[in-house]
Amino acid sequence: MNGLYQVAGKTDTRKIAEFLSQDGQLLLPFLELICNAEQAVDEVIKVTGKAAVEAILLLSAQQVAGPKQPGKAKDINWHGWQPGVVSLAERKLRIEKPRLRRKGKGAGTEVPIPAYEAMATNGRITSRILEILMKGVSTRNYKEILPEMAETVGVSKSQISREFVAASEEQIKALCERRFDDVDILAIYLDGIQFNDCHVIVALGVDSGGCKHVLGIREGASENKQVVMDLLTDMVERGVGPDRLRLFVIDGSKALRQAIDAVYGSKNPVQRCRNHKIRNVMDYLPEDQKDQVKSAMTAAFLLDADKGTARLKQLAKWLEQEYPSAAASLLEGLDEMFTLNRLGLPSSLRRCLATTNVIESPNGGIRSRTGRVKNWRDHAMVVRWVAASLLDMEKRFRRIMGYQQLWMLDAKLKALAEEERLDIQSRAV
Repeated sequence: MNGLYQVAGKTDTRKIAEFLSQDGQLLLPFLELICNAEQAVDEVIKVTGKAAVEAILLLSAQQVAGPKQPGKAKDINWHGWQPGVVSLAERKLRIEKPRLRRKGKGAGTEVPIPAYEAMATNGRITSRILEILMKGVSTRNYKEILPEMAETVGVSKSQISREFVAASEEQIKALCERRFDDVDILAIYLDGIQFNDCHVIVALGVDSGGCKHVLGIREGASENKQVVMDLLTDMVERGVGPDRLRLFVIDGSKALRQAIDAVYGSKNPVQRCRNHKIRNVMDYLPEDQKDQVKSAMTAAFLLDADKGTARLKQLAKWLEQEYPSAAASLLEGLDEMFTLNRLGLPSSLRRCLATTNVIESPNGGIRSRTGRVKNWRDHAMVVRWVAASLLDMEKRFRRIMGYQQLWMLDAKLKALAEEERLDIQSRAV
């Protein structure tokens, strides 16, 4: 499945085009994930459209020269690929087209590809192809997109395998159900993103090498314990099991904390997002107090756990006189604001593990991809968009800052697990 999402290079595009000539409709996995993306047409044309056009050219070449059969004598031979340009309305799409040459009489003569000739000379045809692509993106009528495009330039519909519909659905299913049995996940971030009345919870894991993995998504608010439990249970079933302790980084929701305890156990260390805490406190303060309180909180987070906790309790006592709601917000879940300090992790790791920025940054990418969507038809559409955006960004995720020191987190987690084992053993005796 990863190959279908890596269409940037010539080699990948050719492989996809050759795959399509045998198996059918490339657009299905892309358009199912992108779904109703009027604003994503440019990207679809650039990536999906390129491979789809090349697949049609390959099918057209097969009508002229027959399928590739090495060693079999033919009047027309396949002769690799060469660059070409197809104009789609106001767009120019650079593609790679098959190359055919005549054998025997007139040997070496280039044999034109009918579909390419039609696209190069007939503006109405290329405009029609663009229209078909856009229709598929905006209405999700993608199952007939490639056949429509092929018939537009004279490629027989019978050459396009309808079995690809079922095959591609299986590939998407496999992608959504991918397993993590062999991935050593040390930290799990949980946070949500909201579109109108639809909430989507995102779980993102960091392995022992600092690489990020999208572990799962679930429709529902982070304040809903059952929704979070369903997400975590699904992760367990796919290999992120409770067989080892992990660090959980959450936005502060009580439901998240309860779900973690229920599925993974209460011994897993939990770090509440400091940025969420600061924002929550700021919401209860007037503008002239925000900078001072924010600076005091940030400074306290740099201290060891006991001193930092004492400093914030002192700050809350001062706030309580005039801003009791801000004081209450500051004290809520205070111990879990210093989990990383208590573990003795270096500052290079605390910068990344103390907040849910690892998820919030991709959330920004999701919003940039969905910014022009004006009509969210249903929650399923939101979930597809979030999934598509995360999968697209996952290919470009970088390792977390301070990943070189993740061995220290691993050692701390194993030490906590050993303490728990000895404690259980002593109580059994």
